[in-house]
Amino acid sequence: MYYRMTLDDKVRVPPHRLGEDLESVILDVLQEQLEGSIDKEIGIFIAVTRVIEIGEGELVPGDGAVYYDVRFESVVLRLALQEVAEGVVVETTSFGAFVSLGPIDAMLHVSQISDEYITYDEKNSRLICQDSKSSIAVGDTLRARVVTLSLNEREPRDSKIGLTMRQAGLGTSQWLEDEMNKEKELAAQGKEKEKGKK
Repeated sequence: MYYRMTLDDKVRVPPHRLGEDLESVILDVLQEQLEGSIDKEIGIFIAVTRVIEIGEGELVPGDGAVYYDVRFESVVLRLALQEVAEGVVVETTSFGAFVSLGPIDAMLHVSQISDEYITYDEKNSRLICQDSKSSIAVGDTLRARVVTLSLNEREPRDSKIGLTMRQAGLGTSQWLEDEMNKEKELAAQGKEKEKGKK
Protein backbone atom coordinates (compact mmCIF):
# COMPACT_ATOMS: atom_id res chain seq x y z
CA MET A 1 0.00 0.00 0.00
CA TYR A 2 0.98 3.60 -0.52
CA TYR A 3 1.43 5.80 2.55
CA ARG A 4 2.05 9.49 3.10
CA MET A 5 4.55 9.72 5.94
CA THR A 6 6.12 12.47 8.01
CA LEU A 7 9.79 11.65 8.64
CA ASP A 8 12.83 13.23 10.30
CA ASP A 9 16.37 13.19 8.93
CA LYS A 10 19.62 15.12 8.98
CA VAL A 11 20.32 16.76 5.62
CA ARG A 12 23.72 17.93 4.39
CA VAL A 13 23.52 21.15 2.39
CA PRO A 14 26.70 21.41 0.26
CA PRO A 15 28.73 24.64 0.49
CA HIS A 16 28.12 25.66 -3.14
CA ARG A 17 24.34 25.76 -2.49
CA LEU A 18 24.34 27.77 0.74
CA GLY A 19 23.35 31.04 -1.01
CA GLU A 20 20.14 29.53 -2.47
CA ASP A 21 16.66 29.24 -0.92
CA LEU A 22 17.23 26.79 1.94
CA GLU A 23 13.88 24.99 1.70
CA SER A 24 14.30 24.37 -2.07
CA VAL A 25 17.85 23.11 -1.60
CA ILE A 26 16.83 20.72 1.19
CA LEU A 27 13.89 19.43 -0.89
CA ASP A 28 16.25 18.84 -3.86
CA VAL A 29 18.79 17.01 -1.67
CA LEU A 30 16.09 14.80 -0.09
CA GLN A 31 14.54 13.98 -3.46
CA GLU A 32 17.92 13.11 -4.94
CA GLN A 33 18.93 10.92 -1.98
CA LEU A 34 15.67 9.16 -1.20
CA GLU A 35 13.42 8.82 -4.26
CA GLY A 36 13.71 5.28 -5.64
CA SER A 37 15.60 4.03 -2.59
CA ILE A 38 14.47 1.31 -0.20
CA ASP A 39 14.44 1.29 3.59
CA LYS A 40 13.26 -2.03 5.05
CA GLU A 41 11.59 -0.25 7.99
CA ILE A 42 9.91 2.51 5.97
CA GLY A 43 9.41 1.07 2.47
CA ILE A 44 10.17 2.17 -1.10
CA PHE A 45 10.41 5.95 -1.42
CA ILE A 46 8.22 7.19 -4.26
CA ALA A 47 8.48 10.95 -3.71
CA VAL A 48 9.53 13.54 -1.17
CA THR A 49 6.66 16.01 -1.43
CA ARG A 50 7.48 18.86 0.93
CA VAL A 51 9.70 20.14 3.72
CA ILE A 52 7.70 20.78 6.91
CA GLU A 53 10.29 22.07 9.34
CA ILE A 54 13.99 22.97 9.25
CA GLY A 55 15.98 23.00 12.49
CA GLU A 56 19.17 24.88 13.36
CA GLY A 57 22.16 24.22 11.13
CA GLU A 58 25.28 22.49 12.47
CA LEU A 59 28.85 22.80 11.23
CA VAL A 60 31.22 19.85 11.22
CA PRO A 61 34.96 20.70 11.41
CA GLY A 62 36.70 19.97 8.11
CA ASP A 63 33.43 19.97 6.12
CA GLY A 64 32.22 23.20 4.51
CA ALA A 65 28.61 21.97 4.43
CA VAL A 66 25.87 22.73 6.93
CA TYR A 67 23.79 19.89 8.44
CA TYR A 68 20.12 20.53 9.22
CA ASP A 69 17.61 18.47 11.20
CA VAL A 70 14.61 18.34 8.87
CA ARG A 71 11.03 17.11 9.13
CA PHE A 72 9.55 16.30 5.72
CA GLU A 73 6.63 14.55 4.04
CA SER A 74 7.11 11.60 1.73
CA VAL A 75 5.05 9.06 -0.21
CA VAL A 76 6.23 5.47 0.23
CA LEU A 77 5.15 2.04 -0.97
CA ARG A 78 5.09 -0.60 1.74
CA LEU A 79 4.56 -4.15 0.61
CA ALA A 80 3.73 -6.96 3.02
CA LEU A 81 3.56 -10.72 2.62
CA GLN A 82 0.05 -11.93 1.71
CA GLU A 83 -1.00 -8.41 0.66
CA VAL A 84 -3.16 -8.18 -2.44
CA ALA A 85 -1.69 -5.76 -4.96
CA GLU A 86 -2.67 -4.51 -8.40
CA GLY A 87 -0.16 -4.08 -11.19
CA VAL A 88 0.39 -4.00 -14.93
CA VAL A 89 2.12 -6.73 -16.93
CA VAL A 90 5.28 -5.24 -18.47
CA GLU A 91 6.83 -8.42 -19.92
CA THR A 92 5.91 -12.05 -20.52
CA THR A 93 8.34 -14.95 -20.85
CA SER A 94 8.11 -18.74 -21.04
CA PHE A 95 8.55 -18.91 -17.24
CA GLY A 96 6.08 -16.19 -16.23
CA ALA A 97 5.23 -12.50 -16.28
CA PHE A 98 6.90 -9.41 -14.86
CA VAL A 99 4.38 -7.11 -13.21
CA SER A 100 4.96 -3.43 -12.45
CA LEU A 101 3.71 -2.48 -8.98
CA GLY A 102 4.64 1.16 -9.56
CA PRO A 103 8.24 1.81 -8.56
CA ILE A 104 9.25 -1.85 -8.57
CA ASP A 105 8.57 -4.97 -10.64
CA ALA A 106 7.42 -8.34 -9.31
CA MET A 107 7.55 -11.84 -10.78
CA LEU A 108 4.46 -13.95 -11.45
CA HIS A 109 5.81 -17.45 -12.15
CA VAL A 110 3.78 -19.73 -14.46
CA SER A 111 3.22 -22.13 -11.56
CA GLN A 112 1.46 -19.31 -9.67
CA ILE A 113 -0.91 -18.21 -12.45
CA SER A 114 -3.50 -20.99 -12.45
CA ASP A 115 -4.09 -24.67 -11.68
CA GLU A 116 -4.28 -25.21 -15.44
CA TYR A 117 -1.34 -26.04 -17.70
CA ILE A 118 0.11 -22.78 -19.10
CA THR A 119 1.61 -22.43 -22.57
CA TYR A 120 3.65 -19.51 -23.89
CA ASP A 121 2.67 -17.98 -27.22
CA GLU A 122 6.01 -16.43 -28.15
CA LYS A 123 4.72 -14.78 -31.34
CA ASN A 124 2.04 -12.81 -29.44
CA SER A 125 3.92 -12.64 -26.09
CA ARG A 126 1.02 -14.22 -24.19
CA LEU A 127 0.70 -16.86 -21.49
CA ILE A 128 -2.38 -18.99 -22.17
CA CYS A 129 -4.28 -21.33 -19.82
CA GLN A 130 -4.83 -24.60 -21.72
CA ASP A 131 -8.44 -25.39 -20.69
CA SER A 132 -10.12 -22.01 -20.18
CA LYS A 133 -8.04 -20.22 -22.89
CA SER A 134 -7.65 -17.28 -20.49
CA SER A 135 -4.47 -15.36 -21.22
CA ILE A 136 -2.02 -12.82 -19.84
CA ALA A 137 -0.34 -10.29 -22.14
CA VAL A 138 1.74 -7.14 -21.83
CA GLY A 139 -0.46 -4.23 -20.73
CA ASP A 140 -2.97 -6.38 -18.82
CA THR A 141 -3.95 -5.10 -15.38
CA LEU A 142 -4.03 -7.82 -12.75
CA ARG A 143 -4.67 -8.44 -9.08
CA ALA A 144 -2.28 -10.79 -7.27
CA ARG A 145 -1.09 -11.66 -3.77
CA VAL A 146 2.50 -11.09 -2.59
CA VAL A 147 3.99 -14.47 -1.59
CA THR A 148 7.72 -13.69 -1.47
CA LEU A 149 9.34 -10.41 -0.49
CA SER A 150 13.06 -9.76 -0.42
CA LEU A 151 13.92 -6.06 -0.57
CA ASN A 152 17.54 -5.06 -1.17
CA GLU A 153 18.35 -1.63 0.35
CA ARG A 154 21.75 -1.33 -1.34
CA GLU A 155 20.65 -2.44 -4.82
CA PRO A 156 16.88 -1.82 -5.19
CA ARG A 157 16.92 -3.44 -8.67
CA ASP A 158 18.04 -6.72 -7.06
CA SER A 159 14.90 -6.85 -4.87
CA LYS A 160 12.75 -9.91 -5.44
CA ILE A 161 8.96 -9.93 -5.14
CA GLY A 162 6.93 -13.02 -6.01
CA LEU A 163 3.19 -13.02 -6.78
CA THR A 164 0.42 -15.59 -7.02
CA MET A 165 -3.02 -15.51 -8.67
CA ARG A 166 -4.02 -19.02 -7.56
CA GLN A 167 -7.07 -18.18 -5.48
CA ALA A 168 -10.54 -16.72 -5.95
CA GLY A 169 -10.73 -12.99 -6.55
CA LEU A 170 -7.29 -12.81 -8.18
CA GLY A 171 -6.41 -12.60 -11.87
CA THR A 172 -6.40 -10.16 -14.75
CA SER A 173 -9.18 -7.59 -14.90
CA GLN A 174 -10.66 -9.56 -17.82
CA TRP A 175 -10.62 -12.83 -15.83
CA LEU A 176 -12.34 -11.14 -12.90
CA GLU A 177 -14.97 -9.59 -15.17
CA ASP A 178 -15.64 -12.96 -16.84
CA GLU A 179 -15.95 -14.61 -13.41
CA MET A 180 -18.44 -11.98 -12.25
CA ASN A 181 -20.54 -12.39 -15.42
CA LYS A 182 -20.64 -16.20 -14.90
CA GLU A 183 -21.85 -15.70 -11.33
CA LYS A 184 -24.58 -13.32 -12.53
CA GLU A 185 -25.67 -15.89 -15.14
CA LEU A 186 -25.83 -18.65 -12.53
CA ALA A 187 -27.84 -16.41 -10.19
CA ALA A 188 -30.28 -15.56 -13.01
CA GLN A 189 -30.65 -19.26 -13.89
CA GLY A 190 -31.33 -20.03 -10.23
CA LYS A 191 -34.09 -17.41 -10.13
CA GLU A 192 -35.65 -18.87 -13.30
CA LYS A 193 -35.70 -22.35 -11.73
CA GLU A 194 -37.36 -20.92 -8.60
CA LYS A 195 -40.08 -19.29 -10.75
CA GLY A 196 -40.64 -22.58 -12.59
CA LYS A 197 -41.25 -24.42 -9.28
CA LYS A 198 -44.01 -21.99 -8.23
